[in-house]
Amino acid sequence: MILTDTHTHQYYAPEDPLEREKAIQRAFTNGVTRLFLPNVDSETIQQVYTLADQYPDNCFPMMGLHPCSVKENFEEELATIYNAMQGRKIWAIGEIGIDLYWDKTFLVQQQQAFRIQIEWAKKMDLPIVIHCRESYNEIVTILHELKDPKLRGIFHCFGGTLEQAQEVIELGFHLGIGGVVTYKNSGLDKVVGQIELKHIVLETDAPYLTPVPFRGKSNESSYLTYIAEKIADLHRIPVEELAAITTANSKVVFGV
Repeated sequence: MILTDTHTHQYYAPEDPLEREKAIQRAFTNGVTRLFLPNVDSETIQQVYTLADQYPDNCFPMMGLHPCSVKENFEEELATIYNAMQGRKIWAIGEIGIDLYWDKTFLVQQQQAFRIQIEWAKKMDLPIVIHCRESYNEIVTILHELKDPKLRGIFHCFGGTLEQAQEVIELGFHLGIGGVVTYKNSGLDKVVGQIELKHIVLETDAPYLTPVPFRGKSNESSYLTYIAEKIADLHRIPVEELAAITTANSKVVFGV
Protein backbone atom coordinates (compact mmCIF):
# COMPACT_ATOMS: atom_id res chain seq x y z
CA MET A 1 0.00 0.00 0.00
CA ILE A 2 1.36 3.40 -1.03
CA LEU A 3 -0.06 6.50 0.64
CA THR A 4 0.68 10.04 -0.49
CA ASP A 5 0.81 12.96 1.93
CA THR A 6 0.21 15.87 -0.42
CA HIS A 7 0.87 18.50 2.25
CA THR A 8 3.32 18.09 5.12
CA HIS A 9 5.70 20.49 6.88
CA GLN A 10 7.64 17.53 8.23
CA TYR A 11 10.85 19.35 7.35
CA TYR A 12 10.69 21.45 10.51
CA ALA A 13 9.05 19.11 12.99
CA PRO A 14 10.24 17.75 15.28
CA GLU A 15 13.00 20.31 15.73
CA ASP A 16 15.50 17.65 16.80
CA PRO A 17 16.95 16.21 13.55
CA LEU A 18 17.16 12.71 15.03
CA GLU A 19 13.52 12.78 16.10
CA ARG A 20 12.56 14.16 12.70
CA GLU A 21 14.37 11.27 11.05
CA LYS A 22 12.43 8.83 13.24
CA ALA A 23 9.14 10.50 12.27
CA ILE A 24 9.98 10.17 8.59
CA GLN A 25 10.91 6.53 9.00
CA ARG A 26 7.59 5.92 10.80
CA ALA A 27 5.84 7.40 7.78
CA PHE A 28 7.68 5.07 5.43
CA THR A 29 6.91 2.09 7.68
CA ASN A 30 3.20 2.98 7.52
CA GLY A 31 3.26 3.11 3.72
CA VAL A 32 3.39 6.91 3.51
CA THR A 33 6.26 7.01 1.06
CA ARG A 34 5.35 10.10 -0.97
CA LEU A 35 5.60 13.43 0.89
CA PHE A 36 4.96 16.79 -0.75
CA LEU A 37 6.60 19.68 1.11
CA PRO A 38 5.01 23.15 0.88
CA ASN A 39 7.18 26.17 1.51
CA VAL A 40 6.08 28.99 3.85
CA ASP A 41 8.48 31.90 3.35
CA SER A 42 12.11 32.75 2.59
CA GLU A 43 13.29 31.24 5.89
CA THR A 44 11.94 27.76 5.12
CA ILE A 45 13.27 27.42 1.57
CA GLN A 46 16.46 25.65 2.60
CA GLN A 47 14.63 23.40 5.06
CA VAL A 48 12.34 22.20 2.28
CA TYR A 49 15.21 21.61 -0.13
CA THR A 50 17.39 19.89 2.47
CA LEU A 51 14.76 17.26 3.24
CA ALA A 52 13.97 16.81 -0.45
CA ASP A 53 17.68 16.29 -1.15
CA GLN A 54 17.92 13.74 1.67
CA TYR A 55 15.01 11.72 0.27
CA PRO A 56 14.83 12.48 -3.47
CA ASP A 57 12.59 9.47 -4.16
CA ASN A 58 10.14 10.30 -1.38
CA CYS A 59 10.07 14.05 -0.71
CA PHE A 60 8.95 16.54 -3.32
CA PRO A 61 9.47 20.30 -2.83
CA MET A 62 6.92 23.02 -3.52
CA MET A 63 7.68 26.73 -3.37
CA GLY A 64 5.41 29.61 -2.43
CA LEU A 65 4.68 32.39 0.04
CA HIS A 66 2.12 31.46 2.69
CA PRO A 67 -0.57 34.15 3.05
CA CYS A 68 0.16 34.56 6.77
CA SER A 69 3.70 35.53 5.77
CA VAL A 70 2.48 38.29 3.44
CA LYS A 71 3.49 41.61 5.06
CA GLU A 72 4.73 45.00 3.83
CA ASN A 73 7.83 43.35 2.32
CA PHE A 74 5.92 40.64 0.42
CA GLU A 75 7.45 41.65 -2.93
CA GLU A 76 10.95 41.05 -1.53
CA GLU A 77 9.83 37.69 -0.16
CA LEU A 78 8.36 36.75 -3.52
CA ALA A 79 11.57 37.72 -5.31
CA THR A 80 13.65 35.59 -2.92
CA ILE A 81 11.38 32.59 -3.39
CA TYR A 82 11.23 33.00 -7.17
CA ASN A 83 15.02 33.16 -7.38
CA ALA A 84 15.31 30.08 -5.17
CA MET A 85 13.27 28.08 -7.67
CA GLN A 86 15.68 28.67 -10.50
CA GLY A 87 17.72 25.59 -11.33
CA ARG A 88 15.65 23.40 -9.00
CA LYS A 89 12.91 20.91 -9.79
CA ILE A 90 9.77 21.80 -7.91
CA TRP A 91 6.37 20.19 -8.20
CA ALA A 92 3.90 22.96 -7.34
CA ILE A 93 3.57 26.59 -6.30
CA GLY A 94 2.43 26.48 -2.70
CA GLU A 95 1.27 27.00 -0.28
CA ILE A 96 -0.36 30.20 -1.44
CA GLY A 97 -3.73 31.84 -0.94
CA ILE A 98 -5.57 34.12 1.48
CA ASP A 99 -5.98 33.85 5.26
CA LEU A 100 -8.32 36.25 7.04
CA TYR A 101 -8.63 34.30 10.29
CA TRP A 102 -5.96 36.09 12.30
CA ASP A 103 -5.58 39.42 10.56
CA LYS A 104 -7.25 41.26 7.68
CA THR A 105 -4.64 44.04 7.59
CA PHE A 106 -2.86 42.74 4.51
CA LEU A 107 -5.83 41.50 2.48
CA VAL A 108 -4.92 43.58 -0.58
CA GLN A 109 -1.31 42.39 -0.43
CA GLN A 110 -2.45 38.78 0.01
CA GLN A 111 -4.63 39.12 -3.08
CA GLN A 112 -1.71 40.59 -5.03
CA ALA A 113 0.68 37.86 -3.90
CA PHE A 114 -1.87 35.17 -4.75
CA ARG A 115 -2.35 36.52 -8.27
CA ILE A 116 1.40 36.84 -8.86
CA GLN A 117 2.05 33.27 -7.76
CA ILE A 118 -0.80 31.91 -9.87
CA GLU A 119 0.88 33.53 -12.85
CA TRP A 120 4.16 31.83 -11.88
CA ALA A 121 2.38 28.50 -11.88
CA LYS A 122 0.85 29.11 -15.29
CA LYS A 123 4.19 30.20 -16.72
CA MET A 124 5.90 27.10 -15.32
CA ASP A 125 2.93 24.79 -16.04
CA LEU A 126 2.71 23.77 -12.38
CA PRO A 127 -0.26 23.15 -10.08
CA ILE A 128 -0.94 25.46 -7.16
CA VAL A 129 -1.67 24.46 -3.57
CA ILE A 130 -4.16 26.83 -1.99
CA HIS A 131 -4.39 27.87 1.66
CA CYS A 132 -7.91 29.14 2.35
CA ARG A 133 -9.00 30.22 5.81
CA GLU A 134 -12.03 32.46 6.33
CA SER A 135 -11.47 33.57 2.73
CA TYR A 136 -13.42 31.24 0.46
CA ASN A 137 -15.23 33.99 -1.45
CA GLU A 138 -12.07 36.06 -1.92
CA ILE A 139 -10.17 33.06 -3.28
CA VAL A 140 -12.79 31.71 -5.66
CA THR A 141 -13.32 35.21 -7.05
CA ILE A 142 -9.67 35.30 -8.09
CA LEU A 143 -9.79 31.71 -9.39
CA HIS A 144 -12.79 32.53 -11.59
CA GLU A 145 -11.03 35.67 -12.79
CA LEU A 146 -7.83 33.82 -13.74
CA LYS A 147 -9.37 30.50 -14.78
CA ASP A 148 -7.86 28.78 -17.81
CA PRO A 149 -6.81 25.22 -18.70
CA LYS A 150 -3.45 25.61 -16.92
CA LEU A 151 -4.99 26.63 -13.59
CA ARG A 152 -5.19 23.51 -11.45
CA GLY A 153 -4.05 22.08 -8.16
CA ILE A 154 -5.25 21.34 -4.63
CA PHE A 155 -7.54 23.19 -2.27
CA HIS A 156 -5.48 22.40 0.83
CA CYS A 157 -7.29 21.56 4.08
CA PHE A 158 -10.72 21.77 2.49
CA GLY A 159 -13.39 22.20 5.14
CA GLY A 160 -16.32 23.73 3.31
CA THR A 161 -19.80 22.71 2.28
CA LEU A 162 -20.80 20.25 -0.41
CA GLU A 163 -21.76 23.16 -2.67
CA GLN A 164 -18.35 24.74 -2.17
CA ALA A 165 -16.67 21.40 -2.86
CA GLN A 166 -18.54 21.15 -6.15
CA GLU A 167 -17.49 24.67 -7.12
CA VAL A 168 -13.84 23.92 -6.32
CA ILE A 169 -14.01 20.74 -8.41
CA GLU A 170 -15.60 22.62 -11.31
CA LEU A 171 -12.73 25.10 -11.14
CA GLY A 172 -10.37 22.18 -11.82
CA PHE A 173 -9.05 21.50 -8.32
CA HIS A 174 -8.73 18.46 -6.10
CA LEU A 175 -9.76 18.62 -2.46
CA GLY A 176 -7.03 18.10 0.13
CA ILE A 177 -8.59 16.21 3.04
CA GLY A 178 -6.75 15.97 6.35
CA GLY A 179 -7.23 15.31 10.03
CA VAL A 180 -10.34 17.47 10.39
CA VAL A 181 -12.37 14.70 8.72
CA THR A 182 -11.76 12.58 11.84
CA TYR A 183 -13.09 15.22 14.25
CA LYS A 184 -16.44 14.29 15.73
CA ASN A 185 -18.27 17.60 15.25
CA SER A 186 -16.53 19.01 12.19
CA GLY A 187 -19.25 17.93 9.76
CA LEU A 188 -16.57 17.37 7.12
CA ASP A 189 -17.19 13.62 7.17
CA LYS A 190 -20.71 14.19 5.85
CA VAL A 191 -19.35 16.23 2.95
CA VAL A 192 -16.45 13.88 2.12
CA GLY A 193 -18.81 10.91 2.10
CA GLN A 194 -20.69 12.52 -0.81
CA ILE A 195 -17.67 13.44 -2.95
CA GLU A 196 -16.38 11.10 -5.63
CA LEU A 197 -12.98 9.81 -4.63
CA LYS A 198 -11.43 10.87 -7.93
CA HIS A 199 -11.56 14.44 -6.60
CA ILE A 200 -9.81 13.77 -3.27
CA VAL A 201 -6.18 13.70 -2.19
CA LEU A 202 -4.89 13.04 1.33
CA GLU A 203 -2.79 15.30 3.51
CA THR A 204 -1.68 15.75 7.11
CA ASP A 205 -0.48 19.39 7.26
CA ALA A 206 1.97 18.04 9.84
CA PRO A 207 2.73 19.18 12.50
CA TYR A 208 -0.76 20.74 12.58
CA LEU A 209 -4.35 19.38 12.49
CA THR A 210 -3.51 16.04 14.06
CA PRO A 211 -6.17 13.40 13.44
CA VAL A 212 -8.01 11.38 16.06
CA PRO A 213 -6.77 9.48 18.09
CA PHE A 214 -3.75 11.79 18.50
CA ARG A 215 -5.61 15.11 18.36
CA GLY A 216 -3.92 17.64 20.62
CA LYS A 217 -0.46 16.27 19.95
CA SER A 218 2.02 17.15 17.23
CA ASN A 219 1.04 15.72 13.86
CA GLU A 220 3.31 13.71 11.58
CA SER A 221 3.01 12.13 8.15
CA SER A 222 2.72 8.61 9.56
CA TYR A 223 -0.71 9.58 10.92
CA LEU A 224 -2.03 9.82 7.36
CA THR A 225 -3.19 6.23 7.85
CA TYR A 226 -5.91 7.39 10.25
CA ILE A 227 -7.21 9.88 7.70
CA ALA A 228 -7.16 7.22 4.99
CA GLU A 229 -9.02 4.75 7.20
CA LYS A 230 -11.71 7.31 8.01
CA ILE A 231 -12.35 8.19 4.36
CA ALA A 232 -12.27 4.52 3.32
CA ASP A 233 -14.88 3.84 5.99
CA LEU A 234 -17.06 6.72 4.75
CA HIS A 235 -16.97 5.26 1.24
CA ARG A 236 -17.17 1.65 2.44
CA ILE A 237 -14.10 0.45 0.60
CA PRO A 238 -10.84 -1.17 1.80
CA VAL A 239 -8.18 1.30 2.86
CA GLU A 240 -5.82 -0.25 0.28
CA GLU A 241 -8.24 0.78 -2.47
CA LEU A 242 -8.54 4.27 -1.02
CA ALA A 243 -4.74 4.55 -0.94
CA ALA A 244 -4.46 3.49 -4.58
CA ILE A 245 -7.12 5.95 -5.74
CA THR A 246 -5.79 8.95 -3.83
CA THR A 247 -2.17 8.26 -4.78
CA ALA A 248 -3.23 8.03 -8.43
CA ASN A 249 -5.03 11.37 -7.98
CA SER A 250 -1.85 12.91 -6.55
CA LYS A 251 0.03 11.76 -9.63
CA VAL A 252 -2.54 13.48 -11.83
CA VAL A 253 -2.02 16.72 -9.90
CA PHE A 254 1.76 16.72 -9.60
CA GLY A 255 2.84 14.61 -12.55
CA VAL A 256 4.98 12.34 -10.38
